[in-house]
Amino acid sequence: MKLDFIPLDKLVVSKANMRYGKKAPDVSDILPTVRGRGVIQPVIVRPNCAPDGYEIVAGSRRFHAARIVAEERRATGDADPDAAMLPCAILDDGDDADAIEASMIENMARLDPDEVAQWENFTRLVREGRKVEDIAATFGLPGLTIRRVLALGNLLPRIRDLYRKAQIDAATVRHLTLASKSQQKAWLALAEDEDSYVPTGHQLKAWLFGGQSIPAKHALFDVEASGLATIADLFGDDRYFADADGFWTAQNEAIETRRAAYVEQGWADAIIVPPSDHFSTWEYEKAGKRKGGRVYLDVRATGEVIVHEGYISGKEARRIAKAEGSENGTGHKPARPEVTSTMQTYVDLHRHAAVRAALTGHPAIALRLMVAHAIGGSHLWTVKAEPQSTRNDEVRDSLDNSTAEADFDERRRAVLAVLGFSAEEPTVTAGSFETGGDDYRVVGIFQRLLDLPDTVVMEVIAIVMGETLASGSAAVEAVGIEIGVDMARYWQADSAFFELIRDREVLTRIVAEVAGETVASANMGEKTKTLKRIVRDHLDGTNGRDQRENWVPRWMAFPPAAYTARGGVGTVAAHAKAQAAREIERLRPSDDEPDPSAPGAVMALPVEGSPVPPFNGDGADRLAA
Repeated sequence: MKLDFIPLDKLVVSKANMRYGKKAPDVSDILPTVRGRGVIQPVIVRPNCAPDGYEIVAGSRRFHAARIVAEERRATGDADPDAAMLPCAILDDGDDADAIEASMIENMARLDPDEVAQWENFTRLVREGRKVEDIAATFGLPGLTIRRVLALGNLLPRIRDLYRKAQIDAATVRHLTLASKSQQKAWLALAEDEDSYVPTGHQLKAWLFGGQSIPAKHALFDVEASGLATIADLFGDDRYFADADGFWTAQNEAIETRRAAYVEQGWADAIIVPPSDHFSTWEYEKAGKRKGGRVYLDVRATGEVIVHEGYISGKEARRIAKAEGSENGTGHKPARPEVTSTMQTYVDLHRHAAVRAALTGHPAIALRLMVAHAIGGSHLWTVKAEPQSTRNDEVRDSLDNSTAEADFDERRRAVLAVLGFSAEEPTVTAGSFETGGDDYRVVGIFQRLLDLPDTVVMEVIAIVMGETLASGSAAVEAVGIEIGVDMARYWQADSAFFELIRDREVLTRIVAEVAGETVASANMGEKTKTLKRIVRDHLDGTNGRDQRENWVPRWMAFPPAAYTARGGVGTVAAHAKAQAAREIERLRPSDDEPDPSAPGAVMALPVEGSPVPPFNGDGADRLAA
């Protein structure tokens, strides 16, 4: 390539440019810079058939911005010869595929286009003779990514357009690739009817299959040999059985064959647990073949079969333990215990009294013991993690993909590593601890906490408290106000949020918040879909609307507020409770406060430092950081 300045009237946008179109692109974001400094980064051009003419392979937006500036200056009589020239990097003559690649590389290195724009240009490369492997190597992307983008070509243009405009999410598009053309048209008809229910996300998959969808990966039999038809999404990641009844016929035969094989291997029995029941491991205990252990084949409604080898019921385990304890395998009567039960109670109570009295002088140890009980539990402690339950798949996906959950999960995994738990444990509270019995669990966690400095223990407490903080409670409001939580840092409006807003009055007030009262009044009679589109455009800064950054609805802010006087906003009610409690504490008479110098007054004890050298593991270092 060589660099040169070329007059604007000698340039046109090439059809090989990935941003080529009959309509001029939006250049409002770069126009101020071009007015002030001109075009600094050269555009990429190549010669065309016009005399001394060139076509722009990459840099369409810079070209259009430069033309606007040149016309503005010409209109004001302040024509600048330099403004009519554009810095260009001139390519040698080549084929269209080379030009398309140059355009895509230049654009994608600066700003990733949407997947539909990528599909349009990848398709053009394929038509020019490029193979998937060549495209992947050129752009440094996995071949699977290229195939996924190319798969969008099997969708109806209207569906691709909805995806481009972010009116449907990636999960919905993924499931629509499973649909036939007629099913895609039926789905579009529902989407265009405001009064109809439109299945999206995971619900769309159930709609396409008429109910149950069974992944081929759960089959215990040879899927290809069975002759059963499967449907694969165009991304090539998942396959599902088209005939659920046919699957269960073949699957049940395979399960029975597997059951018989376990019996032949010497297990006492192999029991099939049907989908209507559930195998709960806490109701059973491990036992080998020699002790009568059984195999349980837990069949799930999804078609998955989970095998539990070597278990007997808790009742059988207790009976075996009693028999072994009473006879000890020799037929002799067990020896009489050294102390009676009453004496043991006497000893236990006095030792307990001594330990808790001494514990008052060691608050750092008491703190660690309390955390161990909160995590492991005991017959005196019942601590439950907030389940964050919802029946709505879109709400679940929204929460799982949120910044707040990602941040919390990163800290939780660090705590799991410090405590020696598996990184796959869903929670720290009531986490798995491979010993058996509450005493072992609590003491084991306590010993590990003793090896940690106070700063790391406080991090553990923060995770445990976060897991056990009740959703929707006044405590959430109190903590959020005390810390000063900025919801805009953790939350942005997504498709699930817009799907759940159905109140016209509330939508109108939201439009007023993000777009202004003038826009809200002008669109008061519009459909809810139009109002949502206005809000989306302002939040994204698209379709010519000014961007509103860091917006959160009143319900989610700290403190929360309502949009109407109708009430029924849970966060507002919870906040009122928290404020009432704060007011009661503020108005508490000072005369009720104890005199620190009075006999028997409880003095605040400073928290001790770590009783042992600081823990130097990676998890502790991450938490301390």
